[in-house]
Amino acid sequence: MLTVKNINQYYGGSHILRDVSLEARLGKVTVLLGRNGVGKTTLLKSLMGLVPIKTGSIEFDGRSIHDATPYERARAGIGFVPQGREIFARLTVEENLRMGLAYRSGSTPVPAELYELFPVLKQMLHRRGGDLSGGQQQQLAIARALAPGPRLLILDEPTEGIQPSIIKDIGRVIRMLADRGDMAILLCEQYYDFAEELADDYLVMERGEVIARGPGEEMKARGIRQLVAI
Repeated sequence: MLTVKNINQYYGGSHILRDVSLEARLGKVTVLLGRNGVGKTTLLKSLMGLVPIKTGSIEFDGRSIHDATPYERARAGIGFVPQGREIFARLTVEENLRMGLAYRSGSTPVPAELYELFPVLKQMLHRRGGDLSGGQQQQLAIARALAPGPRLLILDEPTEGIQPSIIKDIGRVIRMLADRGDMAILLCEQYYDFAEELADDYLVMERGEVIARGPGEEMKARGIRQLVAI
């Protein structure tokens, strides 16, 4: 679904992304690993068009999108769950979910499947987003990204600051979505055990470039934990 070739990105005179290439395949979870400050979040923002790339190409579903706006990428079928969740604290859970459907007709219903994936959201439908726990907000952020039915889901550190029980729930949902075979998932993650458990493919970044990649089943044998240890 997603093919990225040799993208470079700069902040001022600093070379942030250096010839980064990756693929995210349908039905697979591609995990992006690396210590803080290596360029992971910048890469994800570049994929969404939130920061411009200097050179290279980004293709989604067979067509070039590296000149497309963020909303055009969303409409094309890319869902993004940013680091820190960024839900609308003063809106209700239902209103937050409807924001994920903002470019659809106003009569478009919130997909019932979201409440099956995250039952707690149905229980708290009329609560304000800011009144939810951190873990519940993360579930809401993921559900909001899923609402329009993306073909690619990008998640930036979804386990950050989340209690273990909800981390397990999020992992279960990610695996279930990938196993359906109609969605590609790109997961940026600091929590190594969570990443290793879900990874079909992995990439490791350091100083803005990819230094290791391969199938998830080889992560342990290749000592990837040591590469990303703080």
